[in-house]
Amino acid sequence: MSGRLFVVGTGPGNPEQTTPEALAAIEASHVFFGYGPYLDRLTLRPDQRRVASDNREELARAKDALHTAASGEKVCVVSGGDPGVFAMAAAVLEALEAGPPAWRQVDLTIVPGITAMLAVAARVGAPLGHDFCAISLSDNLKPWTVIESRLRAVAGAGLVIALYNPISKARPHQLGAAFAILREVLPWSTPVIFGRATGRSDEAISTMTLAEADPTRADMATCVIIGSPETRIVERDGLPPLVYSPRSIGRTP
Repeated sequence: MSGRLFVVGTGPGNPEQTTPEALAAIEASHVFFGYGPYLDRLTLRPDQRRVASDNREELARAKDALHTAASGEKVCVVSGGDPGVFAMAAAVLEALEAGPPAWRQVDLTIVPGITAMLAVAARVGAPLGHDFCAISLSDNLKPWTVIESRLRAVAGAGLVIALYNPISKARPHQLGAAFAILREVLPWSTPVIFGRATGRSDEAISTMTLAEADPTRADMATCVIIGSPETRIVERDGLPPLVYSPRSIGRTP
């Protein structure tokens, strides 16, 4: 008899940003699969079992979770943020499509969560107030040339851009390369927001122009939002600036 599989997003790290739906799925599950630091955010009962794995083992984790659920268990695959945004939902569906027929009979529920770009945007105002996109700078699963072409295309189209996985020890140069590409297309006065560990105790938020943007400010816990040519910075005496993208184009306040 097939079991049940939840794929949940716990949000960017603040427990208050984990949705009631995600908490209910966690309460109902018996076996948990996920990246260790994400599982560490959960408070599990003695009858609930965790299976931690490395952050780059998504497909193997998805297969193990589907196999366990197909055997009749209530399983939870845990992501940070939203599971459908550069996270585990796509890996689970990829494994399910290629796997045995029994996996397709698993009762599958994907539970949305607050993704990093939403948490960062809320901290500074409304930079995602008009059209926007999200791009991962990781080239583990796609060529860097594809990332370059997408950056040029969306910047030329006037979209606000949220960059996930901006930098790591294995690829320290790519965020700087991304900024160089964007400076070819966008005004250097375009706002850039670095949002690190948003909602956690070590949160760090900073706003600057594209001309000033320093890639060394980022790490893998950072989401970087680059505005469009219309995105505005509202300065405030003694308070952090607010950033927003106007709801209409071609009009000024």
